[in-house]
Amino acid sequence: MTAQPPETNPFGIPTTTGPQPIRSSQGTLNKFIRVLLRVPVLSGVVGKRLVILHVVGRKTGKVYDVPLAYTRHEGELLIGTANHPWVRNIRKDVPLEISAGGPRRTMDAEVHTDSESVMRLYEIVARDNARNAAFNGIGFDPDGSPHRADIYQTWQQGGVVIRLTPHR
Repeated sequence: MTAQPPETNPFGIPTTTGPQPIRSSQGTLNKFIRVLLRVPVLSGVVGKRLVILHVVGRKTGKVYDVPLAYTRHEGELLIGTANHPWVRNIRKDVPLEISAGGPRRTMDAEVHTDSESVMRLYEIVARDNARNAAFNGIGFDPDGSPHRADIYQTWQQGGVVIRLTPHR
């Protein structure tokens, strides 16, 4: 899915310019994080906020190892991210694997792209991880709540939330 068409933000004026652009050094940074998550002692520290999604390409069968920040919520993991090309390889009926310093775990995944779900779930993610919120263009109101206009803007610019549940 691509970014949503521009329209008036029903939640007001965003406080940010939106998600941070992907930097050319992102691939190098991702490789470094994947290494850290494989080192037993370091993975316990790094893995408190990061997980590697092992996403299999639909057509190529290639495995994409993507390090991402996550939020634990009601027995699930929530990942707020931009709608990168690898996200299209996540299918609701096909389990995927994740790892964070230990053995891989099989998870069922669902990608939420509609405004209502993204708004609700991204608010949970933002409350849990302010750094992830800032990276995704979400600021906070004076009372500490994530700014809803920013979350909506993130959705308009292609933000999605991936919900992971243990595979049964």
